[in-house]
Amino acid sequence: MSEATTLKILYIFPNRDQYEGECCRTSDGVLLRKGSGRHTSVSGIIYTGEWDNDKMNGRGTLTHPSGAFYSGPFRDNMYHGKGTYRFPDGTEYTGTFNNNRFEGEGEFTDSQGLMWRGMFHNKAALGLKLKVNV
Repeated sequence: MSEATTLKILYIFPNRDQYEGECCRTSDGVLLRKGSGRHTSVSGIIYTGEWDNDKMNGRGTLTHPSGAFYSGPFRDNMYHGKGTYRFPDGTEYTGTFNNNRFEGEGEFTDSQGLMWRGMFHNKAALGLKLKVNV
């Protein structure tokens, strides 16, 4: 694919989602999101960050109407790398993600504000230890 210069656009999709940001035109004339941009869905989900090949790729923030959000790296529209996910109830996971799942070393702060550290694997977290500040 031979890429031309970066364009800045405001595009409203047929379903009324909206993208404002950078894109490029492929050699066959198709516009692809590439660079920095903000995508707002009609359901209220907002992604602000980097795009490549028309997908969330690179650093960004995804916020949900519920108050949940993720901040960190994306790969092919999925959480991937070291990031933070905050749940609507205020609990929070900071650590490694692999294809939208908790994977590897991380810290989870529960609803009482206690921080647990350990190895996470999807929804399992065997051997968590309470992190104590002295």
